Amino acid sequence: MADEVVLLDFRISMYGMRVRIALREKGIEFEHREEDLMNKSELLLKMNPIHKKIPVLIHNGKAVCESTVALQYIDEVWNDRAPLLSTDPYQRAQARFWVDYIDKKVYDGGRKVVWSGQGEELEVAKKELIESLKVLEGELGEKKFYGGEKIGLVDICLVGFYVWFYAYEKFGNLSIEAECPKLVAWGKRCAEVESVAKSVPGQEEVYELVAEMRKPFGL
Repeated sequence: MADEVVLLDFRISMYGMRVRIALREKGIEFEHREEDLMNKSELLLKMNPIHKKIPVLIHNGKAVCESTVALQYIDEVWNDRAPLLSTDPYQRAQARFWVDYIDKKVYDGGRKVVWSGQGEELEVAKKELIESLKVLEGELGEKKFYGGEKIGLVDICLVGFYVWFYAYEKFGNLSIEAECPKLVAWGKRCAEVESVAKSVPGQEEVYELVAEMRKPFGL
């Protein structure tokens, strides 16, 4: 019997994007169900009763919650297909370290830029975001991708944030390309990878949707 794979998701979620990319990197057929986060489906609440968040990967009726957990699950279950992680234990540990860094530092800095409004709070947020991106640019070095010659776990987890760069720039009045040109060039290379291109929205689409989300808050 064929696997039944369903992804409960929200189109501009950087965490949902990474699960979509991973599934497509592995060549796994899946049903994508878009969630209204202001009116969450009964299925979402049933499958993720603890956090009630997307993304939720449902494999043959069983839910896997949290994006990084889902990525590990995908890599382990479909281990006969292109691996997301190196077979070397040290390289695997390093990749997990950088994913954790992305989810804490880049997410937090970006969130503050989008929701801070104006003034000193925004300036601090911009500084935090750029500093975290510069660290990641340094880790990339001269490599084509964080995974080497092909995308790997770190690329898959960071590229969803790259899709938000335009929104960060517009709301924060900053230029990420001026600050981190190599990182932006990396993002453009990722965008040309088929699994990424099929999984992520355009940067302007992200900006426009977030702009609408900010309006009720007077931003």
